[in-house]
Amino acid sequence: MFLLNGESRHCIDASDRGFQYGDGLFETIAVCNGKPLFWDQHLARLTKGCQRLSLPLPDPALFAAEARQLSAGVDRAVLKLIVTRGSGGRGYRQPEPIMPTRLFSLHPYPDYPDSFHEQGIVARFCRQRLARNPSLAGIKHLNRLEQVLARAEWRDDTVQEGVMLDYDEHVVEGTMSNLFFVKQGLLHTPSLTNCGIEGIVRKIVIEFAIRNGLGLAENHFNMQSVLEADEVFVTNSVIGIWPVKQLDSQCFGVGGITRDMQQWYARARNREANL
Repeated sequence: MFLLNGESRHCIDASDRGFQYGDGLFETIAVCNGKPLFWDQHLARLTKGCQRLSLPLPDPALFAAEARQLSAGVDRAVLKLIVTRGSGGRGYRQPEPIMPTRLFSLHPYPDYPDSFHEQGIVARFCRQRLARNPSLAGIKHLNRLEQVLARAEWRDDTVQEGVMLDYDEHVVEGTMSNLFFVKQGLLHTPSLTNCGIEGIVRKIVIEFAIRNGLGLAENHFNMQSVLEADEVFVTNSVIGIWPVKQLDSQCFGVGGITRDMQQWYARARNREANL
């Protein structure tokens, strides 16, 4: 199901700058009990991205109404929102005036095994590196070729996620997730000042840690720091929180902090869904 600029259609103009240049942003939102979860947080990130790209943000109330329209009566699904700079002529110069395109699409919820949440997943380090670009760091822009290339590195269904580094050999994130690890009771997560996406669940986990007095280090870490961790987990808005039971050849237990985070997140998610 699609809503393109408020109409039930999905044919994008071939001159749209999202298609031509990746000139836009997107959000991937879990839907539960007919409600887009953590909508305010997603809209805040989208707004930040629009400000960074000097892209006019359509009316937030209109966004919310269209999101509710597609989500109504849906038990469980994934809602994707794309905003582009709209159509323009050939060349990089922005059109005047800018008339943004907005596209909502509703998709089935992925059928992940319960074991990913309970026992954990297998991950691997990727060869593909992330380029440093502070002006684009954190936002969820449409240019994701680095992740596409990284995800193409394996076809083995026994591996669920790839961990990406930048060209300074700092661990940054997963191909589709943010990464956390625990060492001696301290929670660590990579800094995203130079590259990477500031995930919604990542922010929620950081807020949980601060609220509950759990020490948090947000810094640059190398591969060995992660491999020497006591616990590792990954997050995103669809999967929630998955423990990592194996990264390359290193195995990890599902520790107490990971379980606490899963429980705190589950309660927050249920509140969002009015369950």
